[in-house]
Amino acid sequence: MNTLRHLTILGSTGSIGENTLDVVNRHPDLFSVTALTANNNIDKMLAQCKQFRPRYAVMLDTAQAERLKQAIDQSGLDTTVLSGVESLEKVASLPDVDVVMAAIVGAAGIRPTFAAAQAGKLVLLANKETLVMAGRIFMDIVKQHGATLLPIDSEHNAIHQSLPHDFGGDLPGKGIRRILLTASGGPFRNAPLDSLTNVTPAQACAHPNWDMGRKISVDSATMMNKGLEVIEAHWLFNAAPEHIQVVIHPQSVIHSMVEYIDGSVLAQLGNPDMRTPIAHAMGYPRRIESGVSPLDMFEVAHLGFEKPDFKRFPCLRLAYRALEMGDNMPAILNAANEIAVESFLDEKMPFTSIPAMIEHVMDTFEKKTMQSLSDVLEVDSNARDAARDWLGTIRQIA
Repeated sequence: MNTLRHLTILGSTGSIGENTLDVVNRHPDLFSVTALTANNNIDKMLAQCKQFRPRYAVMLDTAQAERLKQAIDQSGLDTTVLSGVESLEKVASLPDVDVVMAAIVGAAGIRPTFAAAQAGKLVLLANKETLVMAGRIFMDIVKQHGATLLPIDSEHNAIHQSLPHDFGGDLPGKGIRRILLTASGGPFRNAPLDSLTNVTPAQACAHPNWDMGRKISVDSATMMNKGLEVIEAHWLFNAAPEHIQVVIHPQSVIHSMVEYIDGSVLAQLGNPDMRTPIAHAMGYPRRIESGVSPLDMFEVAHLGFEKPDFKRFPCLRLAYRALEMGDNMPAILNAANEIAVESFLDEKMPFTSIPAMIEHVMDTFEKKTMQSLSDVLEVDSNARDAARDWLGTIRQIA
């Protein structure tokens, strides 16, 4: 990699975005930031603009964009402030942008990620929802427009590193038996099942190994994050559900594995730090320094593995069910989960109601094929409405 790569970072104020900027800061000769985007955190965005001096800064929230513009003008920065989803799409498809880090959490990240793929960019995918909600449609666009897709999730990045370099989506043809997707098991891996009803948002967000946002932390606690990653793995690696095995690995040292038919199992190991997969994807195919501490195998000492229990983690079961059903069901699963997690964090329902809400919403809708992104967004909206209706019903009963 000899030329400067120009970046748009979708979701620069989140944990993935901040870690991406940390890697950029270590390699000013390799990367230049063209655009930064955020939802409403203008304090972080202003600080990032002062340090990295992007040409564009986009706030999804229009009112916050106006406040940022005033601050940018006062600081004398030559940064144009934009707002709204259309502006996210614009900066994701700028002609002089080479790489787009797609790190906006939730369904809000889908449209700009699609725009990046349609523009033929190198898309570093950290937004789970794009593949979960619209996997077939998105992968078709990647292929049609010559985009390159590299996964940022530590698990999928580990799988990518453990596959043959010429892997073309043919697991049997490359002698691959299955993908082993590791999971920490979250904070309630050993908690008594009858104690989960009283779990607080603070407890659910206290991940034992990773420092993540609140929504993703709750997904880890329910193992829905792993369920969403199973669906992602299906699309990224053309793997059938029966060829994706979730393995609970509490130490979070092995980030995932690939099992071959000759008995070999290739794994990617490292400290639990998202800068490793970010640096791997940003520099690919070259290896670049990430700032992550070397793994001390003597300190790790022992690696443990467990089979997930669907009774303890019903969200994982629901994700496999959605993948096996296909079509609109993964999008319905994702939408219902977002409302469920939001409702739990707002203390409107208990932790154990998360899978109950999701299963109810999945049972409400019939399986239906989606043809376009507008179909996906309609399914998403309808499923969210159904989840809110269910929440209103149980709150009235309570």
